[in-house]
Amino acid sequence: AVWAERHLLSFCNRPKLTETYTEDTWLKLRDAVGAIQNSTSIKYNLEELYQAVENLCSYKVSPMLYKQLRQVCEDHVQAQIHQFREYPSLLSFLKRMNRCWQDHCRQTIMIRSIFLFLDRTYVLQNSLLPSIWDTGLELFRTHIVSDSMVQSRAVEGILEQIERERNGETVDRSLLRSLLGMLSDLQVYKESFEQRFLVETERLYAAEGQRLMLERDVPEYLHHVARRLDEENDRIISYLDQSTQKPLISTVEKQLLGEHMTAILQKGLCTLLDENRVTELTLLYQLFSKVKGGLPVLLQFWRDYIKNFGGEIVGSPEKDKDMVQELLDFKDKMDNVAHRCFQRNETFINAMKEAFESFINKRPNKPAELIAKYVDSKLRAGNKEATEEELERILDKIMIIFRFIHGKDVFEAFYKKDLAKRLLVGKSASVDAEKSMLSKLKHECGAAFTSKLEGMFKDMELSKDIMIQFKQYMQNQSEPSNIELTVNILTMGYWPTYTPMEVHLPAEMVKLQEVFKMFYLGKHSGRKLQWQPTLGHAVLKAEFKEGKKELQVSLFQTLVLLMFNEGEEFTLEEIQTATGIEDGELRRTLQSLACGKARVLNKNPRGKDVEDGDRFNFNNDFKHKLFRIKINQIQMKETVEEQVSTTERVFQDRQYQIDAAVVRIMKMRKTLSHNLLVSELYNQLKFPVKPGDLKKRIESLIDRDYMERDKESPNQYHYVA
Repeated sequence: AVWAERHLLSFCNRPKLTETYTEDTWLKLRDAVGAIQNSTSIKYNLEELYQAVENLCSYKVSPMLYKQLRQVCEDHVQAQIHQFREYPSLLSFLKRMNRCWQDHCRQTIMIRSIFLFLDRTYVLQNSLLPSIWDTGLELFRTHIVSDSMVQSRAVEGILEQIERERNGETVDRSLLRSLLGMLSDLQVYKESFEQRFLVETERLYAAEGQRLMLERDVPEYLHHVARRLDEENDRIISYLDQSTQKPLISTVEKQLLGEHMTAILQKGLCTLLDENRVTELTLLYQLFSKVKGGLPVLLQFWRDYIKNFGGEIVGSPEKDKDMVQELLDFKDKMDNVAHRCFQRNETFINAMKEAFESFINKRPNKPAELIAKYVDSKLRAGNKEATEEELERILDKIMIIFRFIHGKDVFEAFYKKDLAKRLLVGKSASVDAEKSMLSKLKHECGAAFTSKLEGMFKDMELSKDIMIQFKQYMQNQSEPSNIELTVNILTMGYWPTYTPMEVHLPAEMVKLQEVFKMFYLGKHSGRKLQWQPTLGHAVLKAEFKEGKKELQVSLFQTLVLLMFNEGEEFTLEEIQTATGIEDGELRRTLQSLACGKARVLNKNPRGKDVEDGDRFNFNNDFKHKLFRIKINQIQMKETVEEQVSTTERVFQDRQYQIDAAVVRIMKMRKTLSHNLLVSELYNQLKFPVKPGDLKKRIESLIDRDYMERDKESPNQYHYVA
């Protein structure tokens, strides 16, 4: 209401339009504009000037007023160009340019406030006319910034300041922010500045990248690149236009990283991984993930590194003793890198698995054998390295390595042999740990893989029950024995194959065997017992000068020691005749008794090896701090013959499996080409096999009339029913 009243009074008091009034009013307005442009005081009241503009617009002289105002502003801006002709220093030129721009903006805002009515009526109604502010920008752009000399020097000056800052000098960032804001407001930022800026950036970082790749090591270079990227991002925040961010960062990454990806990885990845430089590896991954094609290149080098490093562990026979532990340590290390440095990237984790599977199978069978032996060393009694929780963690890690192995049947054969020794000689550290390992194998390979191993445990449980019954049986005998006999009844199909060995047992032992045989066959008619002395063991009571001792010994050691109840001294040949022990086994047995830590026998002549003609006598002066002394560790050691026979047995089993698979496939298909048969076999067989081996088995089956070649096409096979 108040505004309407004032507006009505203003309208009533409005002077009549005459040519003289219009000219006088314009002169007054022009003087005010001139005062603003020259930064001098305005003679008139601003409200009075605003009212004068409103009066002129109300009397339809807006076109003339807009035209005259534009002309006055244009004349003033044109006059400013002369001040930029002589400035020897680029920095002083930039400061002058900035002052001129700031003054122009302030003046344009002031002029617009006086001519606001004109801006909001006439100009707004004519869409083709720029506003007073836009007119001010257009005039400054046309007459100042578009001048080739002014624009060239301004851009050169800005680029010089940025280069100085990149070289470590301090520059006036507010000056750069203001000037670049001016170019952006005038809509010449991209064409006049950004293109040249990106070209200069590319030139600078291309040279810097080539120079520093030669001068610095990779960790130092990576930190430098990260620092450069942070600096450029800071420039964008501080004074560059936001639209420059993407092309600028892309240029820096391309020149410092993209052009040197292969060189960086060739020069430094192996060192970073060897030294487990987690910080630098994390930085490497972060930087390479920003560059197009960076991660695929890193992935390939990572895969190659694992294959090469792992190949050295597996491919060096001299490292066999520590192979499995080194593989576990290497896997832990690579897992740590994949999770901490490579952000759990699935592609990198899968590549690591593929690389492990590749190198671990480059040397067939041996890794599987050594993994089985490593598990044996951990599950064997006397292993004080780990608590139950730590042992469980070790077994979990072992299973990860186990998954990579193709020849799992080799592992099974050696694991079964070692498990048998642990169970029969009583050297298993923990039944829970044994069953835990069995459960892991069953989960990994299926019930068929562990059925025989589970059978071994069942046999041991059943044997305990049988021995309870046998003890009761012995108590009812008229002539109880003074020897306590323990027998393990083993199902032949479950346990490793042991070569039968006939040895000469003392009469007391033979009698006990017969008693047990009568007892057992009386309960289980139709069964056949075959005694296996190889893994038998006993506790002997011995008397030395120092006093009585108990010796925990193998059955073969028992037979040798019992001879010294009958005589003072025996030769190797005499002992062999008396005991019937096989020559190689006897030499190992005598070596353990006369050349080991616990020397209960003396050997003449002295020496580490047992030779023909060596003589042995009882060591009455034997001393030991313990009452019960274990001398039967010899039973747990694997002989070369055992290793060879286990490996040969695996290969024999493989031949049977190939034969069975061929017959099974041919029986189902009736007729099949050679290539399709081989393809089917590769799908069914769970162990690595060469095409030549398959061909030999096929030929063998043809010879045995299980199948025949097609008479017209030799590569075609027919099943023979």
